[in-house]
Formats: sequence, structure tokens, C-alpha cells
Amino acid sequence: MKSYRSFIFDSYHFDPTTGEVTLRYSLDDEVTFAERLTLPLPPSPIAFNHAALEASLFALHLIGGISYYKTCLPNTIIVRSGTLSRDQAEWWNTVYTNGLGEFFFRNKIDSRNLISFPWVEGSKETKDTCTSKQSPKHHTSRCLVPIGGGKDSIVTVELLKKAGFPVTLFRMEPHPIIDALATVAELPMLTAKRTLDPLLFQLNADGAYNGHIPISAYLSLVTVTLSILHGFDAVVMSNERSANAGNVEYLGSTINHQWSKSLEFESLFQQYCSQFIMKSLNHFSLLRPLSELHIGRMFSLFPQYFPFATSCNTNWKILKTDASTERWCRHCPKCAFVFAVMAAFLPKSALQEMFGSILFDDASLIPLYRELLNIEGFKPFECVGTPQETLAALVLAHERGELQETPVMRMAMEEASLPEDLHELIITQFTPSRDHLIPTEFQSILSLNQ
Repeated sequence: MKSYRSFIFDSYHFDPTTGEVTLRYSLDDEVTFAERLTLPLPPSPIAFNHAALEASLFALHLIGGISYYKTCLPNTIIVRSGTLSRDQAEWWNTVYTNGLGEFFFRNKIDSRNLISFPWVEGSKETKDTCTSKQSPKHHTSRCLVPIGGGKDSIVTVELLKKAGFPVTLFRMEPHPIIDALATVAELPMLTAKRTLDPLLFQLNADGAYNGHIPISAYLSLVTVTLSILHGFDAVVMSNERSANAGNVEYLGSTINHQWSKSLEFESLFQQYCSQFIMKSLNHFSLLRPLSELHIGRMFSLFPQYFPFATSCNTNWKILKTDASTERWCRHCPKCAFVFAVMAAFLPKSALQEMFGSILFDDASLIPLYRELLNIEGFKPFECVGTPQETLAALVLAHERGELQETPVMRMAMEEASLPEDLHELIITQFTPSRDHLIPTEFQSILSLNQ
């Protein structure tokens, strides 16, 4: 792969008649990329903050560039589509560096002092023009909820519905699983479509760097843009507290596969939106105080979703047309972890029906469970819980009695470091954390199902 000196954020364009956003980038003005994002438009025009929309599109342009920047990591970053203040530039340095942490680790790249967004002295911050001048609210917030097909977003949806909040679902790309879940939830849904430049895949095939990007950061900015266009008051994410936990140490820093789902990112993102896009929009995770195990217990109360839900990322590749089949690959870290969580609350028959097999029977998964339990290696680069959450799930599943003699359970009980006080281990998982950014309007919701 040829090296290039600069990565250039060329321009962005939004077509208000079609909802198409075009994001243009280049390497040294030689290799050009054009990414297209199609946003659903409201059925009828609404009055929205045009300055906020422009600020959101500019930020979307900057986060979208990460997929193309990582191909060869040029030394110089040039931004032609707008100007950044020093605070903004430092923010983007942080997001790119931390969001690409796993990418740097896997490719053995030293990211220290690598990324430097340009800034202009005295550059005008956008907060004065983008801050909403709304009067105090006298209505219930309209909520946009991203849904990916798994237990977490389903729990968020049901909690908001029970509390009486108007909910609209959001997804990237059409998918039969999400269609089925939206039907069960009986809620409207918005669908965006992203088309990466085909040249990106060609460069990857030719030897360009490739790897994990902070996709949740990209999705967050898509939801902010949609909220401005459609008049939503809140974007409600479904990121749990274990998203804060890292996977491995590298060059003095903690690498976290889920960094763009973490409380650290959530806090940074809220600050950026408030200061540079639109102060009145709430963007937060409702499930932040909860463990994966706690969320799993809540999900177990909604059996109407069992035939359709999946947390397996591989399913997006193997699924064809039927949302009721091939929802779990049954070999990946996500499948292994979610099975353990659900085994803590559901009988064997329900697990068989949901997953298509009893994963604890599969001895080939023992090395994977050793990683999940931190017996060997490190926590897999996936959206999985902490070793403590995995252990607590296995202890609860063991107490149910049906899976005690499976190969995975025997290994766990023999090799895992069981604490003397198992009760304390379990209680900890069902004690909500106080570390969250949930607005006051929404804080009472979690008490509904604790």
C-alpha cells in the first residue's frame, strides 16, 4: 500500500429533498472517497434549528472519516469542510485515539502523538447559534431509541413504554430481525442507510490497514442529526456499565473495545453536543447503572421477544431472510456470554428454543469461557461483560440445577476463582451504579423493574 502525507476532510453535502448526505475525503488530493448516508425525512416539514443541523453534519463528516483515515494513517490531517476551535480539535484527537485503540493494538501501531486535528485561533464556537432557546418543557420527551436486535435495546424500549414515553425506533440498514422486533414492540421505526465508498474495500484488499472503528460514535451523530430533523427531545441508548471496562493494556493505555459505548465517551459526547451542536437535546444511556446480568433478568420478563432477538454480531452475515432462524452462530464470544446470562434465569427448554442448542454442552467453547472468566488470556474484543458478570451468571445457572454436569459448567466450577461470599458476588450485580448521566426526567424509570 502506497503511503500518503495527508488525510483531507474535503466537503459534505445534505440534500433536504432526499435526505442524502454525501461525505467526501481524500488522501493527498489523489485518492478520493465519497460516502453516502441516506436519512429518513419527516413526513411533513418541521421547523428545526438550521445552525444545529449544519454543526451536526460537520461532526458527522469528521467521525465518518475515521474509516478512511485508518487505511494508512497520514501524518497530517486537513479539514476543509469547516474550522475547529482548540477545544474541538482536542476532542476529536481523543475520540480518534481512544476509538481506534483496538485497531492500534491489533496492528501494533504506536498511536502516541499520532493524531492531531488542526485548529484555528479564535475560531468561533457554534454554541451561540446552535443553542435552543426553548421555553421550559411541559410535555413528555419524544425518544429516539437505536435498536440492534439484542436484549439491551429491548429492555430500554419496554421500560420507556411502561413509563409512558413516546418512542420511535432507529436502525442502520433494513434487517428482518429488526422488522420482527419492531412488530412485537408495536412502534414506528426510522431507517438510515450507509454506503461506504467501494474504494475502501479495494484498498483493504491491497494491504491497507484495517480493523475496529468506534461505530457507536458514528451512530450517535446520526441519531443527533435525525433528532434535529424530526424534533426528538432525547436519544436513549442502551449501553450498560460493563461497557466501561477495558480489555487489555497497551503502551500505557487501557484498550476498550467498547470505548464509544463507555461512560467516558458518553460524557464527552454530551459536552460536545451541548457546546457545539444543540444544548437542548438529551443523549444518554438509560441502562448505564446496570450490569449485564441485571439487564438479562429484565429481558427474561419479555418472552414475546425470545423468538426474534439476537445479540450475535455474526448473524448479520449468516442471516438470509427468515428472522426466526440462524440468529446465533453459537461459536463467538457474544453468543457464549449471552447464553451464560440467560442460563441464569431461564430453564433449559427455553434456552434450547432460543439458541438452538445448549452452549454449555459444547466443550470446544471452554477456551472461550476461560477468557470470559479471565482464567486465561484477556476479555475478548467483543461487547461482552466483565469476568465478574460471567462468573455470577454461571453461579446462578449452576444453582438452577439443570446444567451442572455440562463440560463448561464443570470447568467453571473447578477452575474459576470463586469468592468466599457468593451472595455478595450476586448482590453486586443487581446493585445499580450511581455513575450515570441519566436526566432527572428519566431517573425514576429503572425503579420500575429493579
